[in-house]
Amino acid sequence: MSTLTLDRIDRKILHELMHDATLPVAQLAERVGLSQTPCWKRVQKLEAAGIITRRVALVDPEKIGIGLMVFVEIEATDHSPEWRAEFRRVVPRFTEIVEVYRMAGDIDYLLKVAVSDMSAFDEFYLELTRALPCRNITSKFVMETVQTTTALPIDVATA
Repeated sequence: MSTLTLDRIDRKILHELMHDATLPVAQLAERVGLSQTPCWKRVQKLEAAGIITRRVALVDPEKIGIGLMVFVEIEATDHSPEWRAEFRRVVPRFTEIVEVYRMAGDIDYLLKVAVSDMSAFDEFYLELTRALPCRNITSKFVMETVQTTTALPIDVATA
């Protein structure tokens, strides 16, 4: 991870790219108040520093057959390094798991799971419980997505 200090222009670049990573360099440069070459060099610097980690396409889940989002809360059987290592080994086997967080509080891990329907979730759930011993697994089904974004709140006014 880099300790690169971000100035106002870097923050503007990140703000614009978080909202639309397909912007041509000319348009990005215009929006942040630079010419194309310095703008492109800054983007490359942000990538090299690991601040920009990927550029991806966001897809409407329902239009590709993902009709059910589920948040799965996991309580570990124990908090040993061995259990955590097994968890980290098992999780990547499940393409349905799109986000994983280690939590503080009542649960140990929170998973965001994307599946086509309840039947697909049931298959996922059964396979997960076979692959990973857990004290408790609780599922919370998304009824409606009110807001979602991948853009992080960045202060573009910071000098």
